Amino acid sequence: MYRLVIFDLDGTLLDTLTDLAYAGNYVLRQWGFEEHLVDNYKNYIGNGVYKLVERMLPEECRNEKMIEKARGIFEEYYKVHSLDHTKPYEGIITLLHTLKEQGVLMAVASNKPDIYTKELVGLMFEDKITLAFGQRIGVIPKPDPQVILDILEHFKVDKSECIYIGDSDVDMYTAKNAGVTSVGVLWGYRTREELIESGAHYIVSEVKGLEELILNGEPNN
Repeated sequence: MYRLVIFDLDGTLLDTLTDLAYAGNYVLRQWGFEEHLVDNYKNYIGNGVYKLVERMLPEECRNEKMIEKARGIFEEYYKVHSLDHTKPYEGIITLLHTLKEQGVLMAVASNKPDIYTKELVGLMFEDKITLAFGQRIGVIPKPDPQVILDILEHFKVDKSECIYIGDSDVDMYTAKNAGVTSVGVLWGYRTREELIESGAHYIVSEVKGLEELILNGEPNN
C-alpha cells in the first residue's frame, strides 16, 4: 500500500472542463473572436492559465500583451463561475473516504492557480485531502517536480511510498521528474496513447481500479 497519494485536480478528481471552457469563450466573445467547442479545451488545459489562454486565442493574437490581458478577463470571470458546473468524477468521493479510512495520506498538485486549487479542494473534499498546492508565485509549474518534492517533504514520505495520479502527459512527466510512480486515468481530458507515450507506469479506466492499485499494488482494470 502506498503511504502518500498525490492527485492532479482538473481531469483527475474534478470535472472542471465546462467552467473553464465557458470562461475561455467569455473572453473570446469580448473581442468578437470565434468561440471553441467545450471539448476543444481538453487540449488547452494542463499547463496553467497562461498556456490555456495562449492556446485558445487566435494565432495572430498570441503575444504577451494580449495573453496577459485575456488572462485577466478570464480570471475575473472564472472566480465567479468556477463552481457552476464543476463536480467530482463519479466514485471519487467514495475513493477518498476509503483511502482516509485506511490511513493513506492525500494531497493535490495542480497547475491551476493556487487560490482556486485550495478553494475547490476545500469545498469539494473537506478534510479528506489535507494539503493542496496550485501554481504558486516563484515555483516553476509542472512538469517541474518541485511541487511533488514539496509535498513529500511536508509529509516526510519517501519517494518509493508515493504515487502520483493524473490525466495528461504533463502529469506523467511530473511524476518521472520527481522519481515517483505515475498513474494515468482515462476519465479525464487526454488519451490512452498520450499517457503511454509519456511513460505512465499504470493506466486505469475506472476509479475502482485506482483504489485497488493504491491499496494492493495492482489495478483490477
